[in-house]
Amino acid sequence: MDFSYSGQNVKSTTKYLWVNTKKRIDFIRITEDVKEFLYESEIKDGYVLVSAMHLTAAVYINDDEQGLLKDIDQWLEELAPYNNNYFHHRTGEDNGAAHLRNLIMHHQVIIPVTQGKLDLGPWQEIFYAEFDGQRNKRIIIKCFGIL
Repeated sequence: MDFSYSGQNVKSTTKYLWVNTKKRIDFIRITEDVKEFLYESEIKDGYVLVSAMHLTAAVYINDDEQGLLKDIDQWLEELAPYNNNYFHHRTGEDNGAAHLRNLIMHHQVIIPVTQGKLDLGPWQEIFYAEFDGQRNKRIIIKCFGIL
C-alpha cells in the first residue's frame, strides 16, 4: 500500500516493504529498495525515513562486508544472548533478546536526499536487521521533500 501527499512542489510519499526471513536472525541489505522508491517519488531534495515496524527488528547503516556482519552478530550475542532467562519470557514469549537488540541497534534511520539521490557515504548501505524472524514483518519507507 502506498500513500502520497503533494502540494507546491513538496511531496510526502510512503511505501511498505514486507520481509519474511528464513532464519530467526538475519541482516538484509535494503539500499536498492530505498533507492528505487526514492526514484519513483521524484523527490530531489529532502529526506528518507526507513523504519522497522516491529520491536524485534532494526534498521541501521553500515558497511556491507561479511566479516563485519558476523562481528555485529557476535557482538549482539554478547550483549543480549538468546539463551538468557529474561523476565519477558515469563509472559510466554521467548524473544527477550530480540527486544534488547532492537534497543541497541535502533529501529530507524533518516537519510538525506540531494539532487534526487540518497546522500550516503562511499561504503554506507542500509540494512534491515531481523532478530525474531520467520514471520511477516513490515518496513516503512517515507520520502519527504521538494520535487
